[in-house]
Amino acid sequence: MMSESTQAWVAAGVRAVIGAHTQAQDAGRTDEIVALYTPDGVLELPGTDPLQGHDALREAFKGWAPELPQLHLVTNTVVTSSTDDEAKASSDVVFLQRGESGWAVQVVGHYEDTLRRIDGTWLFGHRKTTYQI
Repeated sequence: MMSESTQAWVAAGVRAVIGAHTQAQDAGRTDEIVALYTPDGVLELPGTDPLQGHDALREAFKGWAPELPQLHLVTNTVVTSSTDDEAKASSDVVFLQRGESGWAVQVVGHYEDTLRRIDGTWLFGHRKTTYQI
């Protein structure tokens, strides 16, 4: 069983990588996003085939680079299980874009993440996104 300090360290690392992904995505920094995934990392989105590996992820995130100001507000992150080298986390997300009439909610969703610690760095091994209607 992990100590409380180790659990806190894992949770902080998980939240940091989720935050780094969110900020890089909203700024359109594709290479930074891709670097947060393991080489065989997978991203699942509703209605599409899973994207696996840095090349597929880079191509997708380049295509999704923001044309309007946007924010992914990730909240309620809970680390649902963890070891020293792997963690699972569940988060809610609200995606906003700023248009002519101001900021508006575009999507409300949920992330299920599996992160792995490689050479001391937490990386996404798998992210599954679902949308709530």
